[in-house]
Amino acid sequence: MRRYYPLFADLTRKRCLVVGAGEVGRRKIATLAACGAQEVLVLDTRVPDASLQEVLAHPAVRFEQRPYQDSDLENRFLVIASTSDEELNWSVSRACEARGILCNIVDQPEKCSFIVPALFTQGDLTVAISTGGGSPALARKIREGLGEFLGAEYGAALTLMSRLRPMVLDLGLGSPANAAVFRGLIESGILCALKEKDVAKASELLATQLPGQIVPRIPELLDGLD
Repeated sequence: MRRYYPLFADLTRKRCLVVGAGEVGRRKIATLAACGAQEVLVLDTRVPDASLQEVLAHPAVRFEQRPYQDSDLENRFLVIASTSDEELNWSVSRACEARGILCNIVDQPEKCSFIVPALFTQGDLTVAISTGGGSPALARKIREGLGEFLGAEYGAALTLMSRLRPMVLDLGLGSPANAAVFRGLIESGILCALKEKDVAKASELLATQLPGQIVPRIPELLDGLD
């Protein structure tokens, strides 16, 4: 079995292609658009139904009702094919390989240069689970289990840390000191306070853990997290 290199890709200013806009293809289109792709070109020979029209409403998505051509790969960063046509899937896969373009053929890892993991999201937190293509069903089961472990407090903690990070970095304390602040806060019990929506306790923990210059900004850090 192949060993895949885990990677989170920045799709900003990237042009993507999706061949096939069935039920699975629609989910891929929506995810690419939501992740900031500059353009998602969608090719399908069928007339868009109501559910597809909803996905196509995103300003980054462009639909063309026609067959795929190899010329469609020009200037594409990433390509996904989700069709029931084996010959077409292989054609897309081989053309992408020849051009060095990242390619995923849905549910057919032997045709892919990358596979899409099962994803668990909680706010801005994203956890990816992969079985190396060996069992997508097991990956989905693991994802479901994460929902029981990673409660809403983890998303809230990420929001808090995202707000805090630039404040700490602006102090110019240096990497070791910065790391100590972030580590100390995460280990302080802040997750429990956020889980219980105990703003007073969270504020107390922040006041104990943060550099004095940031303490007056604690209400700003906690705003909307209760």
